[in-house]
Amino acid sequence: MSVRLLLDPGHAPAERCAQKADLPPTLQSVPLKPGDLILPSPVNAHDHGYGIRTLDFSAPDDALEVWIPGLRLRPRTDPYLEALVAFGRLAKTGIGATMHCHNSLNADHLVDEAGAVMRAAGDVGIRLALSCPLLDHDAWAYDGGPQRLQPFLSEDDWHALSGTIPNYASVETQLAAVEAVAAANTSPLVDVQYGPIGPQWCSNALLEAIAEASALHGRRIHMHLLESPRQRIWLDRRFPDGIVPYLDRIGFLSPRLAIAHGVQLRPDELELLAERGVQLVSNPSANLRLRSGIAPIASTIEHGGLAFAIGLDGTGLDDDQDLWREMRLLYLLQGECGLTRELTAGRLFDAAIKVGRRVINATDAADFTIVDYQALISDALFDDVDEAEILLNRMSARYATRLVVAGREIMRNGELSRVDFDAARAELVSQARADLPRLERQRPLVHALSAATRAYYASWPGVS
Repeated sequence: MSVRLLLDPGHAPAERCAQKADLPPTLQSVPLKPGDLILPSPVNAHDHGYGIRTLDFSAPDDALEVWIPGLRLRPRTDPYLEALVAFGRLAKTGIGATMHCHNSLNADHLVDEAGAVMRAAGDVGIRLALSCPLLDHDAWAYDGGPQRLQPFLSEDDWHALSGTIPNYASVETQLAAVEAVAAANTSPLVDVQYGPIGPQWCSNALLEAIAEASALHGRRIHMHLLESPRQRIWLDRRFPDGIVPYLDRIGFLSPRLAIAHGVQLRPDELELLAERGVQLVSNPSANLRLRSGIAPIASTIEHGGLAFAIGLDGTGLDDDQDLWREMRLLYLLQGECGLTRELTAGRLFDAAIKVGRRVINATDAADFTIVDYQALISDALFDDVDEAEILLNRMSARYATRLVVAGREIMRNGELSRVDFDAARAELVSQARADLPRLERQRPLVHALSAATRAYYASWPGVS
């Protein structure tokens, strides 16, 4: 047989296994071929489960705040089908675990939608962390909400859009909905978490209640934090002593917390987060595509060793949900220009596997991806080059040949074992196209809202 078993990428070379008995028990019945490489499957530690991707519903890349109104054009489709396609697309790349930040903003629908999402994860066979959305400040504009945009909209557009301002449920109702979702969960492969969208969209009362509930129930929290320059400016105004120290004072910072993006974090904030055991999830493609910048991952090593993971955020480099390429992008972006690399291959794989599993609350997971390693090194003159370096330089989804999650093979040669991905995708697209008349009516208003948002933030001192 002769396959490679790379259990600790970047820290130790692969073991050469000549017989099935040399493999972990969950892999001994999986068909393998000479030249295969087996490694623990990385985790997509931050995503939104876009079955229909943002460009497909006419939300092109832009500055984050200007881009957000485009999400109003997301077509109305079956939540189960939307999640099934998103999770299936990921599993086809050889990734079997994801953090899903659900996009519903209606607490009345959360339990039903979350149930559909969990069922989709079970049908595909992936491991899932479900971050339940919590917010009570409107996402139209920081520093005052929708009324701040009124001067930048025509009277007709304001009249049409003002009727869409949501009424958010009480803090108690929202937290109760999360607990109802958790109570309905029967899968050992699913972890339900609190999902405050971001401090700019949450009141102090909501943030404090989440911190208290997390401590009481031992439930993890997954939150966006300091993604864009505009968020940095606004949160500095709202919290003159600092948003991160405020979160610390209310007991929000703990090993149960993961924060996504963190592009605008400062050295002192990195140190405090590291001291409290918080994990940072980096999303390099999304941060580049939405003009937020590059997260200070290299600085996390210097400032207390803040643990970090990696996520696609639904906007990978080529819109292909290829976490392998995302890992490469982060590795290159954070390489710096010194003679010695601080972000080593070992640290990067630890981020993608070990810290990623912590983020989804699955530290004991035993999930594996099988790679056609022989294809990756077909022209190699030496057979002893560090496998982790080969993977970081050449690996992409097309080389992932099998995926085993919790002992079950859920993908083989790019095809899902448990669901008909092509049929599901065709039905999802059909549902989305059936919603086109509504979307066509909404597009002019959404474009007006995006333009008003751009003008509003451009009016801030020091913002271009």
